[in-house]
Parts: sequence; structure tokens; C-alpha cells
Amino acid sequence: MWRDPGIPADSYYEVRPECAASVPDSKFRIKNGKTLSARKWKAAFTPQGCLDISKILGRIQRGGVHPSIRGEVWEFLLGCFDPQSGYEERQQTRESRRVKYEILKEVCKKMFPLIGSGKYITAPVITETGEPTQDPIAIQQIYGDSPPDFAKQMQEDGPMDKREINWKLTLHQIGLDVVRTDRTLMFYEKQENLSKLWDILSVYAWFDADVGYCQGMSDLCSPMIMLLDDEADAFWCFERLMRKMRGNFRCTERSVGVESQLCNLATVIQVIDPKLHQHLETLGGGDYLFAVRMLMVLFRREFSFGDSLYLWEMMWGLEYDPDLFATYEDCEIGNERSDGTKGKAKSKRQCGKFERENLRNGAAAPLPISVFLVASVLKDKSSKLQSEARGLDDVVKILNDITGNIDAKKACAGAMKLHKKYLKKAKNG
Repeated sequence: MWRDPGIPADSYYEVRPECAASVPDSKFRIKNGKTLSARKWKAAFTPQGCLDISKILGRIQRGGVHPSIRGEVWEFLLGCFDPQSGYEERQQTRESRRVKYEILKEVCKKMFPLIGSGKYITAPVITETGEPTQDPIAIQQIYGDSPPDFAKQMQEDGPMDKREINWKLTLHQIGLDVVRTDRTLMFYEKQENLSKLWDILSVYAWFDADVGYCQGMSDLCSPMIMLLDDEADAFWCFERLMRKMRGNFRCTERSVGVESQLCNLATVIQVIDPKLHQHLETLGGGDYLFAVRMLMVLFRREFSFGDSLYLWEMMWGLEYDPDLFATYEDCEIGNERSDGTKGKAKSKRQCGKFERENLRNGAAAPLPISVFLVASVLKDKSSKLQSEARGLDDVVKILNDITGNIDAKKACAGAMKLHKKYLKKAKNG
């Protein structure tokens, strides 16, 4: 019987010829009847525009999303829109957000005119104390070949408060990360795409001053730029993803946010593979710091570009919560429902498989699927880690060897199995 061999996921994302040999091969294939197609996606909407998301979650969980509709599907998976909203309501929401983004961007532009100029910066523009830099690279990047008196220009802008100083100190770091992000892709050969990524990350750093900018956020934002043509739409899609991820990037004087996820990972491994956990502790790796990158950027470095996008949407499909949009909107406007209730119980049919499992087991504060995904990788390498790792360098080397050699679908299936096992053991004490 003839079977569709499928199209490699990366065939839609052109790689620079000189980088082709160093890029991992795509394992995921876009297949007719398996991958969510534009036809199936459109068929899931009512004439008024309401989405029956239960009709497409299974397809996403099994075969991902076709690249031609990936951006609009992600907006629903990440909670940008309520599936029960109609076409007109969503368009109004979109327009309102675009205006809000332009206002935010204009505020940033007044503080630093390079925002929105089609350029970006990779050299510090101020010192730690807020004094204007005399760095010739920075001055050249801002003003070109005929710069005015840079220090005088900065001083004329008036004194800066602590928030503005902190923001300006991050701008060159964002630029340095932007020029390193997805540089194997032809998409980022264009200056306008690099500057768009810099603009969005710079505006976000001002918008979410509590988190600001941290390394790794450019890896999370980059696909949004590629999938959504409008810069404002890409910004809000990224902002919704950061709602899920910002805890990992939030730092205090005492701790780094991702530490809590690493603690959760240690707890999961201790429950499902106590011998591996003991071995890692003996090697001095009980803090699981070797897994930071996987959690922070959701396996962007372990998969090819196309496969990492498939992994993300499969994860989001599995843990989809129909209350996502309402939860985010309530947080944004900061008020309670007028009747004082929490709303009607969510429909399990509208939930992803991972979320349904949590509801079934009454998990009050469920762990994200990303923790179980990392646990799945560690469990898969358990024998090798226990027999060959004699130090943390060996652990890192063994985990680095998985780059380009793991299957996203199998990894998610493994995560679901471990999640079920973990919930069962945790319930039984």
C-alpha cells in the first residue's frame, strides 16, 4: 500500500548553503492526513468564527501544524484569542493590540530613537551609572558616518530614572543575541528581520520591567517573527508565550527563576528513576543545572528549526487549557468576574491530553509538560548516564550527543508516559 513519505519540516525554512552541513536533519515529516491542514483548520470554525478546538487538538498532538497556517494556530494555542470568539470580535482585539503595541513602541522610541528605525545596536549606549558612552562603535551604529556630539545629545534628553537606565543597559545585549539567533536561516540575512526581532525584544524588555531581557528570549521570539507578518501580532504572540515561560527568566537577589523548574525536574526523576537521581547527586549534579538550556529555550538547540516548532506546538496542544485566554485577560485587566464566580467548569473535551490527565488526577498546581519532556530524555539516557558518566562533564557530553538525534514525537510520548506514572506514584504517596 502506498504511504505518503511526507515533506521534511525544514523544507519551509530555507537554510544558508554554507550552513547546510552543520544543521541537524529534520526527523519530522509533514504528511497528508496526519498534519493539521488549512482545510481541516477552516472546517473547525462555525460560520460566525467560533473555533471547536477539540476538532484539531488531536491532529496537532499527533502530526503538528502545516507551516502555511502555523502562525494563526499558534495564536489560539498560546491564548491570544478565545476559541469561542467570532471573526469580528477577534479582529477588534487584534486592532486594539496593534494600537497598544504602537503606543509602547513610541514610548521606547522617545527614549532611544533607534527603535523602529530598521537598525539595531550591539555596543553599550550608556554606562552603569547612566552616563552616555563614548564608544565609537555605539555612536557609529546610532548616527552613521556623520554623528552629532553623542554625549551632548544624550544629556539633552534629561535625567533618567532607574528603570530607563536598566532598560538602556540591555539594548546592546539584545542586539548581540539577535545577530546570533537562527543565523543558519536565510530569513535573517535581511537586515529588516534582524531589526524587527531587536525591536520586539526591546519593547518587551520595557513592557515587562520585572523580567526585562534575558539570554534565551531571542530563541523563543524568533519563530514568531517568521510566522506572523505583522510585528505587533508577533509581539503579542511572544508575550503570551512569555506568560508561560517568564517564571524561568525572572531573577531576584536570591534566586534565578528556572531553579524552581530544576527542583521540579529533580523531584520527578527521584520518583520515576531513583537510581539515576542518586547517581546524578553523587556526581554533584543534584541541582540539575545541566538541564537549564533545555528548559529555558524549549529544546531549540537539540532539534532542527522545523522540528523544534513541531515539538512546541505538540506540547502546547497536549497541555492546552480552554481557560487560557480568560485567565490571561483577567490578569491583564486585574479584576474579578462581576458575579464573584470563577466561571463554569471547563470542558475536558476542549482540553489537551496532558491537561485532561491533570484534571482527572486533581493536580492543584500541575507541572508544565516541558519538565516531563526533559525527564523523558534523561530517562531514555538513564543506562548510559549511570554506566558512563563519571563526572558532570560526562553528563553534559552525553546530553549534547542527543542534538539532532531525538524524535520530537517519541519524546512527547515519553513525557506523557512519565507524567502518568508520576501522578500515579505521587497520588499513592
